[in-house]
Amino acid sequence: MPFNQLRLGALSAAVAMLAATSSGALAQKKYDTGATDTEIKIGGISPYSGPASAYGVIGKTTEAYFKKINAEGGINGRKINFISYDDAYSPPKTVEQARKLVESDEVLLVFNPLGTPPNTAIQKYMNTKKVPQLFVATGATKWNDPKNFPWTMGWQPNYQSETQAYAKHILKEMPNAKIAVLYQNDDYGKDYLKGLKDGLGAKAASMIVAEESYETTQPTIDSNVVKLKSSGADVFVNITTPKFAAQAIKKLAEIEWKPAHYLNSVSASIGSVMKPAGFENGQGIISSQYLKDTSDPEWVNDAGMKGFDEFLAKYFPEGNRIDAFVMYGYTVTQTLVHVLKACGDNLTRENVMKQAASIKDLELGGMLPGIKINTSATDFAPISAVQLVRFKGEAWDRFGGIIEADVTN
Repeated sequence: MPFNQLRLGALSAAVAMLAATSSGALAQKKYDTGATDTEIKIGGISPYSGPASAYGVIGKTTEAYFKKINAEGGINGRKINFISYDDAYSPPKTVEQARKLVESDEVLLVFNPLGTPPNTAIQKYMNTKKVPQLFVATGATKWNDPKNFPWTMGWQPNYQSETQAYAKHILKEMPNAKIAVLYQNDDYGKDYLKGLKDGLGAKAASMIVAEESYETTQPTIDSNVVKLKSSGADVFVNITTPKFAAQAIKKLAEIEWKPAHYLNSVSASIGSVMKPAGFENGQGIISSQYLKDTSDPEWVNDAGMKGFDEFLAKYFPEGNRIDAFVMYGYTVTQTLVHVLKACGDNLTRENVMKQAASIKDLELGGMLPGIKINTSATDFAPISAVQLVRFKGEAWDRFGGIIEADVTN
């Protein structure tokens, strides 16, 4: 064989070997703590007890959804090991549980920890440790701050945009309204209140005639509601968590106060708020939605709702179908599954956040038509649209169009 041919053959073989080596290097699996060839370890923190225990079902729904994923072969062949702890909606307990998950259990990420005060308590810790605090279960505006907190991301529409939508509706329908506000005395309540005032603009000072804050340690908010009625307000903005929302709805009926009533979406669950408060007492209340109402007959033949019902029947039969928090847990967990699938074999914490910040027009079966999930490196607010709803009979009735948020941190 001529020398040139020999040399060419040797060169071709070397190139082929280099290509094989390079492609092997490219396909190499990458893991951080909490991920292996067979497992992805995910942490959760929920209020399974305490004043916000109505939200505990979210963590239970997530656990059930991961059982479904594991039964179907896992994510890219890896099973989910979900470790979830109770913090009783107590920030010091949240800190304790976050440390346990990160330092003892060595999870890849902490998913959907619930509540504004609890998440505020662990935000700096999670970012210092560079562990994803992903799709937190709170709509506070501050979770959309990738510059200062690149390891923390929200999921649901933010509170300020929601109350801005209510403010727009009040200004249009009742421009001379006298507004009374009941709000939880923490970052969650104040964030909603800020959105309302921003939405009312220059008229906020004259239109809001009374503000009452309450503590989560209070057994009831009856006295707060009575005090607000005495202000003569004809609009009531109810910024409360489920237990207190149900109390407020009942108390309004008891004292025969009939203002136009706006209820924050985090307490718009039929199963855990409207039904316990009495359907007859909730007629006409206005709230907002971004997820399908499981009790609405409109979705009976909807493919997304059928998928939800199949999940409940097989993996979460004890779940209360008309509890909006079950649909929330189902849909937010689907979002995480989408992100983890996109990570492929690169299960580093950095890549988890990169994929979470690269979602384009994701539509999930539990979301209202027209509402999509979008994120980018500079936008950590996955869902930024809502639709107003009015309580009628035993269900929420949607009206108006989709309202896009215009709030960033």
